Amino acid sequence: MSCYISSNNERVYVALEANYGAVPAITSQNRIPLVKLAAKQVPETTGRKDKTGSRTFVGLPNTIREITTFQLSTLMTEWSNQTAQPPQGPLFQGAMGGTPVFYNGGTVASVTNQTEIQFTAPHGLAAGQGVTFSGEMRFVAAIQDAQTIFLNAPFTNPPVAGSMFGTTITFPLGESLSGVSIFDYWDPANAVQRIVEGSAMDRMEIKINGDYQEFAFAGPSRDLLDSASFVSGQGGLASFPAEPAMAGFDYTIVPGHLGEVWMGTPPNQFFTLTAGELTLDNDVDLRVKEFGSNYAQCIAAGVRKITFNFEIFEMADAQTAALYQAARQRSPIAVMLQLGQQTNQLFGAYMPAMVPAVPQYDDSETRLQWKFQNSRAQGTPGDELYVAFG
Repeated sequence: MSCYISSNNERVYVALEANYGAVPAITSQNRIPLVKLAAKQVPETTGRKDKTGSRTFVGLPNTIREITTFQLSTLMTEWSNQTAQPPQGPLFQGAMGGTPVFYNGGTVASVTNQTEIQFTAPHGLAAGQGVTFSGEMRFVAAIQDAQTIFLNAPFTNPPVAGSMFGTTITFPLGESLSGVSIFDYWDPANAVQRIVEGSAMDRMEIKINGDYQEFAFAGPSRDLLDSASFVSGQGGLASFPAEPAMAGFDYTIVPGHLGEVWMGTPPNQFFTLTAGELTLDNDVDLRVKEFGSNYAQCIAAGVRKITFNFEIFEMADAQTAALYQAARQRSPIAVMLQLGQQTNQLFGAYMPAMVPAVPQYDDSETRLQWKFQNSRAQGTPGDELYVAFG
């Protein structure tokens, strides 16, 4: 006799699609630490207007277009295998659009003014790439030459000659987006398993100062496949794929209150931030309206909107006053967020030019807070935002 299925017996894997809607193969390395996955499929046509001679609903065709959407939340864990992408890598690549770039580290030759770093050999870095040292992450603000870079902000403990920078992977923005397949497996094995294929990362959210470091993704999908009704050919598959063999899975999650915030021009570290949410909205519209097809053909992305909502305590100091002045003058400032504070447990987001919104005063508590809503990143094509793991 079957019993209820525990919602804790769920394992989710994600993989980038080489061709939109073609479900890729996965391994145990594609598994992510899941908080929640919601996938919904509803008919696009909800009624019929022909005269049937009665008040009875006589049904709809079986092959009408259906609208599929998903929402997914995942937690940040340690990036233990640095020869491959982090588990959430396909989600970030699908949202950002660009091809991720690895940096294998380098040896420091000299440091000038804390942010000018010269290496002993060509660094191979580009503007916007993340670098790590001693449990901190920074981003390359500019390149001077093949061996010298400028950082967006100084390290708390500056490197010296002979110091080693760590491994990072940086996800830049791109003009087009790739689809992602989301595999949803359950126990027992004869339960209904699912694949949300052709998923477009329309919205990405990075939440600051929660219980844990949490990432959220949402958007439309091409189709929702399941093991109960699967027909050969769906998603380019001959049969519904079995779950990969179980391997060691890292359940180490990163506390949400650990990290750093740098804002301003020149950059200053803020210790007064109490909440924050960085959002990337890709304005996605699937190509799904053409005559002759039941399913979307590709992802059509519009103008990106990258916003940062955050709250800080007001302080009577120069850097807080400068933040307010930048908001009043609509002057772009650089913003960098670092989640985590240990090597292999670092995530960073860097916006070279964000225009802060004029803050709202919140005097409902014992200490005055400023709430900055819909501060928006801008820039030249493709440089509004960089994210990196290290």
